[in-house]
Amino acid sequence: MLPASTPLERPMKRTLVLLYGVTCYAVFFATFLYAIAFLGNFLIGNSIDAAPSISVGKAIAIDIALLAAFALQHSIMARPAFKRWWTRFVPAPAERSTYVLFSSLALILLFWLWQPIGAVIWQVDHPVGKAVLYAGYASGWVLLLIATFLINHFDLFGLRQSWLYFVGRPYTEIPFRTPGLYKVVRHPLYVGWLLAFWCTPTMTAAHLLFAVMTTAYILIAIQFEEHDLTHTFPEYASYRQRVPALIPFTRKRGAQRLARGVRQA
Repeated sequence: MLPASTPLERPMKRTLVLLYGVTCYAVFFATFLYAIAFLGNFLIGNSIDAAPSISVGKAIAIDIALLAAFALQHSIMARPAFKRWWTRFVPAPAERSTYVLFSSLALILLFWLWQPIGAVIWQVDHPVGKAVLYAGYASGWVLLLIATFLINHFDLFGLRQSWLYFVGRPYTEIPFRTPGLYKVVRHPLYVGWLLAFWCTPTMTAAHLLFAVMTTAYILIAIQFEEHDLTHTFPEYASYRQRVPALIPFTRKRGAQRLARGVRQA
Protein backbone atom coordinates (compact mmCIF):
# COMPACT_ATOMS: atom_id res chain seq x y z
CA MET A 1 0.00 0.00 0.00
CA LEU A 2 1.37 3.42 -0.96
CA PRO A 3 1.94 5.91 1.86
CA ALA A 4 -0.51 8.79 2.13
CA SER A 5 0.63 11.99 0.47
CA THR A 6 1.57 14.95 2.62
CA PRO A 7 -0.36 18.26 2.43
CA LEU A 8 2.55 19.70 0.40
CA GLU A 9 2.55 16.80 -2.07
CA ARG A 10 -1.19 16.94 -2.81
CA PRO A 11 -1.17 20.32 -4.66
CA MET A 12 1.90 19.18 -6.61
CA LYS A 13 0.19 15.92 -7.56
CA ARG A 14 -2.91 17.79 -8.67
CA THR A 15 -0.80 20.14 -10.80
CA LEU A 16 1.08 17.22 -12.38
CA VAL A 17 -2.19 15.42 -13.18
CA LEU A 18 -3.56 18.57 -14.83
CA LEU A 19 -0.37 19.12 -16.86
CA TYR A 20 -0.47 15.46 -17.86
CA GLY A 21 -4.09 15.78 -18.99
CA VAL A 22 -3.34 18.90 -21.03
CA THR A 23 -0.31 17.20 -22.64
CA CYS A 24 -2.33 14.10 -23.55
CA TYR A 25 -5.02 16.29 -25.07
CA ALA A 26 -2.42 18.23 -27.09
CA VAL A 27 -1.02 14.93 -28.44
CA PHE A 28 -4.54 13.84 -29.36
CA PHE A 29 -5.34 17.11 -31.13
CA ALA A 30 -2.11 17.02 -33.15
CA THR A 31 -2.87 13.41 -34.09
CA PHE A 32 -6.42 14.37 -35.06
CA LEU A 33 -5.14 17.10 -37.42
CA TYR A 34 -2.57 14.72 -38.92
CA ALA A 35 -5.30 12.12 -39.48
CA ILE A 36 -7.23 14.63 -41.60
CA ALA A 37 -4.15 15.14 -43.78
CA PHE A 38 -3.30 11.41 -43.84
CA LEU A 39 -6.72 10.19 -44.98
CA GLY A 40 -7.34 13.14 -47.28
CA ASN A 41 -3.90 13.10 -48.95
CA PHE A 42 -3.23 16.70 -47.94
CA LEU A 43 0.17 18.31 -47.34
CA ILE A 44 2.08 15.18 -46.31
CA GLY A 45 4.10 12.75 -48.42
CA ASN A 46 3.33 9.39 -46.77
CA SER A 47 -0.45 9.62 -46.94
CA ILE A 48 -2.78 6.65 -47.14
CA ASP A 49 -2.85 6.71 -50.95
CA ALA A 50 0.87 7.37 -51.56
CA ALA A 51 2.92 5.31 -54.02
CA PRO A 52 3.87 1.82 -52.76
CA SER A 53 7.47 1.08 -51.82
CA ILE A 54 7.39 -2.62 -50.83
CA SER A 55 5.70 -5.77 -52.12
CA VAL A 56 1.93 -6.03 -51.93
CA GLY A 57 1.93 -9.03 -49.60
CA LYS A 58 4.30 -7.42 -47.13
CA ALA A 59 2.36 -4.13 -47.23
CA ILE A 60 -0.95 -5.88 -46.52
CA ALA A 61 0.56 -7.82 -43.61
CA ILE A 62 2.04 -4.68 -42.03
CA ASP A 63 -1.15 -2.65 -42.48
CA ILE A 64 -3.36 -5.36 -41.00
CA ALA A 65 -1.01 -5.68 -38.01
CA LEU A 66 -1.11 -1.91 -37.43
CA LEU A 67 -4.91 -1.81 -37.62
CA ALA A 68 -5.19 -4.82 -35.31
CA ALA A 69 -2.85 -3.20 -32.77
CA PHE A 70 -4.98 -0.05 -32.71
CA ALA A 71 -8.22 -2.04 -32.42
CA LEU A 72 -6.89 -4.14 -29.53
CA GLN A 73 -5.55 -1.13 -27.63
CA HIS A 74 -8.74 0.86 -28.18
CA SER A 75 -11.02 -2.00 -27.13
CA ILE A 76 -9.12 -3.50 -24.20
CA MET A 77 -8.40 -0.18 -22.48
CA ALA A 78 -12.07 0.86 -22.85
CA ARG A 79 -13.43 -2.14 -20.97
CA PRO A 80 -14.65 -1.45 -17.40
CA ALA A 81 -12.72 -4.45 -16.01
CA PHE A 82 -9.46 -3.12 -17.46
CA LYS A 83 -10.17 0.35 -16.06
CA ARG A 84 -10.69 -1.08 -12.58
CA TRP A 85 -7.36 -2.91 -12.82
CA TRP A 86 -5.53 -0.01 -14.49
CA THR A 87 -6.49 2.54 -11.84
CA ARG A 88 -4.56 0.49 -9.27
CA PHE A 89 -1.45 1.93 -10.93
CA VAL A 90 -2.66 5.14 -12.58
CA PRO A 91 -4.49 7.86 -10.63
CA ALA A 92 -8.19 7.71 -11.44
CA PRO A 93 -8.30 11.38 -12.61
CA ALA A 94 -5.58 10.53 -15.16
CA GLU A 95 -7.12 7.28 -16.41
CA ARG A 96 -9.06 8.81 -19.31
CA SER A 97 -6.11 10.99 -20.35
CA THR A 98 -3.91 7.88 -20.39
CA TYR A 99 -6.42 6.09 -22.62
CA VAL A 100 -6.43 9.09 -24.97
CA LEU A 101 -2.62 9.15 -25.00
CA PHE A 102 -2.27 5.45 -25.79
CA SER A 103 -4.91 5.71 -28.54
CA SER A 104 -3.04 8.65 -30.05
CA LEU A 105 0.28 6.77 -29.89
CA ALA A 106 -1.30 3.75 -31.60
CA LEU A 107 -2.51 6.02 -34.40
CA ILE A 108 0.86 7.75 -34.67
CA LEU A 109 2.49 4.32 -35.05
CA LEU A 110 -0.03 3.48 -37.77
CA PHE A 111 0.65 6.72 -39.65
CA TRP A 112 4.41 6.25 -39.34
CA LEU A 113 4.59 2.62 -40.52
CA TRP A 114 1.61 2.53 -42.90
CA GLN A 115 2.45 0.94 -46.26
CA PRO A 116 0.58 2.10 -49.38
CA ILE A 117 -0.42 -0.67 -51.78
CA GLY A 118 -1.34 1.12 -55.01
CA ALA A 119 -4.01 -0.45 -57.25
CA VAL A 120 -6.63 2.30 -57.64
CA ILE A 121 -10.11 0.94 -56.94
CA TRP A 122 -11.90 4.09 -58.05
CA GLN A 123 -10.85 7.51 -59.25
CA VAL A 124 -13.35 10.37 -59.50
CA ASP A 125 -12.05 13.17 -61.71
CA HIS A 126 -15.24 15.07 -62.48
CA PRO A 127 -15.21 18.38 -60.57
CA VAL A 128 -18.75 17.92 -59.23
CA GLY A 129 -18.07 14.37 -58.08
CA LYS A 130 -14.83 15.40 -56.40
CA ALA A 131 -16.54 18.32 -54.70
CA VAL A 132 -19.30 16.08 -53.36
CA LEU A 133 -16.82 13.54 -51.98
CA TYR A 134 -14.60 16.20 -50.41
CA ALA A 135 -17.70 17.80 -48.89
CA GLY A 136 -18.64 14.41 -47.43
CA TYR A 137 -15.10 14.00 -46.11
CA ALA A 138 -15.11 17.43 -44.45
CA SER A 139 -18.62 16.82 -43.08
CA GLY A 140 -17.41 13.63 -41.44
CA TRP A 141 -14.73 15.43 -39.44
CA VAL A 142 -17.07 18.29 -38.53
CA LEU A 143 -19.79 15.84 -37.48
CA LEU A 144 -17.29 13.95 -35.37
CA LEU A 145 -16.26 17.07 -33.47
CA ILE A 146 -19.83 18.29 -33.01
CA ALA A 147 -20.84 14.88 -31.63
CA THR A 148 -18.09 15.03 -28.99
CA PHE A 149 -19.11 18.51 -27.85
CA LEU A 150 -22.76 17.51 -27.58
CA ILE A 151 -21.96 14.86 -24.97
CA ASN A 152 -19.03 16.74 -23.33
CA HIS A 153 -15.86 16.93 -25.39
CA PHE A 154 -13.58 17.62 -22.43
CA ASP A 155 -14.83 14.68 -20.40
CA LEU A 156 -14.42 12.38 -23.39
CA PHE A 157 -10.76 13.36 -23.75
CA GLY A 158 -9.86 13.49 -20.07
CA LEU A 159 -9.51 17.23 -19.47
CA ARG A 160 -12.60 17.51 -17.26
CA GLN A 161 -11.33 14.77 -14.97
CA SER A 162 -7.92 16.43 -14.64
CA TRP A 163 -9.43 19.85 -14.00
CA LEU A 164 -11.88 18.67 -11.34
CA TYR A 165 -9.04 16.90 -9.55
CA PHE A 166 -6.88 20.03 -9.78
CA VAL A 167 -9.52 22.26 -8.18
CA GLY A 168 -10.39 19.66 -5.56
CA ARG A 169 -13.89 18.83 -6.72
CA PRO A 170 -15.18 15.24 -6.95
CA TYR A 171 -15.74 13.75 -10.37
CA THR A 172 -19.35 13.16 -11.37
CA GLU A 173 -20.45 10.96 -14.24
CA ILE A 174 -22.01 12.65 -17.26
CA PRO A 175 -25.75 11.85 -17.13
CA PHE A 176 -27.39 10.04 -20.01
CA ARG A 177 -28.70 12.59 -22.53
CA THR A 178 -29.65 12.54 -26.20
CA PRO A 179 -29.00 16.10 -27.45
CA GLY A 180 -29.27 17.18 -31.07
CA LEU A 181 -27.76 14.58 -33.39
CA TYR A 182 -28.24 11.84 -30.79
CA LYS A 183 -31.98 12.07 -31.39
CA VAL A 184 -31.38 11.06 -35.01
CA VAL A 185 -28.74 8.32 -34.63
CA ARG A 186 -27.27 6.69 -31.54
CA HIS A 187 -23.68 7.03 -32.77
CA PRO A 188 -23.16 10.26 -34.74
CA LEU A 189 -19.47 10.13 -33.82
CA TYR A 190 -19.11 6.84 -35.69
CA VAL A 191 -21.11 8.22 -38.62
CA GLY A 192 -18.51 10.97 -38.82
CA TRP A 193 -15.69 8.44 -38.86
CA LEU A 194 -17.39 6.42 -41.62
CA LEU A 195 -17.80 9.50 -43.80
CA ALA A 196 -14.13 10.34 -43.30
CA PHE A 197 -13.08 6.78 -44.17
CA TRP A 198 -15.18 6.32 -47.31
CA CYS A 199 -15.61 9.77 -48.89
CA THR A 200 -12.60 10.07 -51.15
CA PRO A 201 -12.19 10.74 -54.87
CA THR A 202 -9.22 8.35 -54.94
CA MET A 203 -9.72 4.93 -53.36
CA THR A 204 -6.59 2.78 -53.48
CA ALA A 205 -6.31 -0.79 -52.27
CA ALA A 206 -4.63 0.38 -49.04
CA HIS A 207 -7.37 2.96 -48.43
CA LEU A 208 -10.02 0.30 -49.06
CA LEU A 209 -8.31 -2.08 -46.63
CA PHE A 210 -8.27 0.68 -44.02
CA ALA A 211 -11.93 1.60 -44.64
CA VAL A 212 -13.18 -2.00 -44.57
CA MET A 213 -11.28 -2.99 -41.43
CA THR A 214 -12.15 0.15 -39.49
CA THR A 215 -15.80 -0.14 -40.51
CA ALA A 216 -15.86 -3.75 -39.31
CA TYR A 217 -14.24 -2.64 -36.06
CA ILE A 218 -16.84 0.09 -35.55
CA LEU A 219 -19.71 -2.34 -36.10
CA ILE A 220 -18.21 -4.75 -33.56
CA ALA A 221 -17.31 -1.98 -31.09
CA ILE A 222 -20.89 -0.71 -31.10
CA GLN A 223 -22.06 -4.03 -29.68
CA PHE A 224 -19.61 -3.90 -26.75
CA GLU A 225 -20.19 -0.20 -26.15
CA GLU A 226 -23.95 -0.56 -26.08
CA HIS A 227 -23.71 -3.51 -23.72
CA ASP A 228 -21.78 -1.30 -21.29
CA LEU A 229 -24.17 1.62 -21.78
CA THR A 230 -27.22 -0.53 -21.13
CA HIS A 231 -25.61 -1.80 -17.94
CA THR A 232 -24.74 1.75 -16.80
CA PHE A 233 -27.91 3.53 -17.94
CA PRO A 234 -31.13 1.45 -17.73
CA GLU A 235 -32.91 3.97 -19.99
CA TYR A 236 -30.51 3.17 -22.83
CA ALA A 237 -32.50 0.04 -23.71
CA SER A 238 -35.58 2.04 -24.72
CA TYR A 239 -33.41 4.62 -26.48
CA ARG A 240 -31.83 1.81 -28.48
CA GLN A 241 -35.26 0.63 -29.60
CA ARG A 242 -36.37 4.11 -30.70
CA VAL A 243 -33.28 5.47 -32.47
CA PRO A 244 -31.23 3.77 -35.23
CA ALA A 245 -27.53 3.19 -34.68
CA LEU A 246 -26.00 4.77 -37.80
CA ILE A 247 -28.53 5.40 -40.58
CA PRO A 248 -31.10 8.13 -39.77
CA PHE A 249 -34.84 7.34 -39.75
CA THR A 250 -34.44 3.63 -40.55
CA ARG A 251 -35.66 2.43 -37.15
CA LYS A 252 -38.96 4.33 -37.44
CA ARG A 253 -39.70 2.97 -40.93
CA GLY A 254 -38.81 -0.55 -39.82
CA ALA A 255 -41.16 -0.27 -36.83
CA GLN A 256 -43.97 1.04 -39.06
CA ARG A 257 -43.54 -1.87 -41.50
CA LEU A 258 -43.58 -4.34 -38.61
CA ALA A 259 -46.74 -2.77 -37.18
CA ARG A 260 -48.47 -2.94 -40.60
CA GLY A 261 -47.49 -6.59 -40.92
CA VAL A 262 -48.94 -7.39 -37.49
CA ARG A 263 -52.23 -5.63 -38.30
CA GLN A 264 -52.54 -7.45 -41.63
CA ALA A 265 -51.90 -10.79 -39.98
